[in-house]
Amino acid sequence: MTDAGTAFAVDVTDARKRFGAIQALDGITLRVPRGQVYGLLGPNGSGKTTLIRTILGLVDGVEGEVTLLGTRMPDREVLARIGYMTQAAALYGDLTAEENVRFFARIHGGGDVDAALRFVELEDRRSAVVATLSGGMRTRLSLACALVHQPEVLLLDEPTVGVDPQLRVQLWNGFRAMAAGGTTIIISSHVMDEAERCDRLGLIRAGRLLAEGSAADLLALAGADRLENAFLTLAEGSS
Repeated sequence: MTDAGTAFAVDVTDARKRFGAIQALDGITLRVPRGQVYGLLGPNGSGKTTLIRTILGLVDGVEGEVTLLGTRMPDREVLARIGYMTQAAALYGDLTAEENVRFFARIHGGGDVDAALRFVELEDRRSAVVATLSGGMRTRLSLACALVHQPEVLLLDEPTVGVDPQLRVQLWNGFRAMAAGGTTIIISSHVMDEAERCDRLGLIRAGRLLAEGSAADLLALAGADRLENAFLTLAEGSS
């Protein structure tokens, strides 16, 4: 049952998932308040994508409990209020950029297609067939498709990969504006210099949550001057 008044948009308790010999999630617990930008930081293969897919209810056989917008997952109905951008561009190559965004808007019951294209700076390529776009442009278009319906929770799996530095700053400014408007954003990355733009961070390694807090909190906890060094210190301490 959905509780619209719950303080947490995302609530994960003791999530565990094994793929064969690999423990992809090893007892992760985290809670993300509404309107917060939460960053999942860790190297490739650390469990970030599995955790995001677990939050969405897309992974079978997960132990523990996940609640999304007050609803125990998995639940199909709540997904209409969620935006999800995968690492691999989930686009139709024979459609134009605008047609792709309109398609996803229609799936979710509506949305501002023009605003979504402006957000990712693809207004001038709206008539271009996706197959002709560069990798970076496809990444940006995937983001437009994920946020066109103005979701309450937006889950982004490494959305700035292949995006030039100037546009990355603009996208982050947009994410901050969305959060100020009440959207909860969970964003995974292995780029540590993006961390300071998040309200709160979770450092993940080998399916375990090493530490949580603001960038300043984690630096103080590790006694480090850079997040890369903080991550290494905390990872060594957990071994």
